[in-house]
Amino acid sequence: MSLEQRIARLEALEAIRRLKHRYLNACDLKDVECIRDCFAAGEVLIDYGPLGLFKEREAFVALYRELACRDAVIDLHHGANPEIELLSASEAEGRWALWYFNIDASSGATRQLGGFYQDRYRLTEAGWKIVETRFRAHSEYSRPA
Repeated sequence: MSLEQRIARLEALEAIRRLKHRYLNACDLKDVECIRDCFAAGEVLIDYGPLGLFKEREAFVALYRELACRDAVIDLHHGANPEIELLSASEAEGRWALWYFNIDASSGATRQLGGFYQDRYRLTEAGWKIVETRFRAHSEYSRPA
């Protein structure tokens, strides 16, 4: 690999890391426009198990807005241990561990999840975007109000 190819590879990996971090932070900040922008326009696959399967970003954003965009809902998404593989100059896949904590400040209920995202990314004219994401929990703890 030439020096230019190696630099391009490192820049792509960093852009994908930043994309996923931007998505997780936007979820915690309830920044719906930023969440929307992390996904490619058009057909995508968002499979969040019990939360639903979405084939375009608008349906997912609508559910997110309904469930999370309330003052009493406090979410903490911590993505770690990324394993990102470039498949080509414009396609990549990655796996991320997630630690998620949710507080319903109005009732005092809490929920903690651990699990993994399996993602696919594509380089678009607007930069790297998520085109497919699947989340599967492997641990969960809930404390009712």
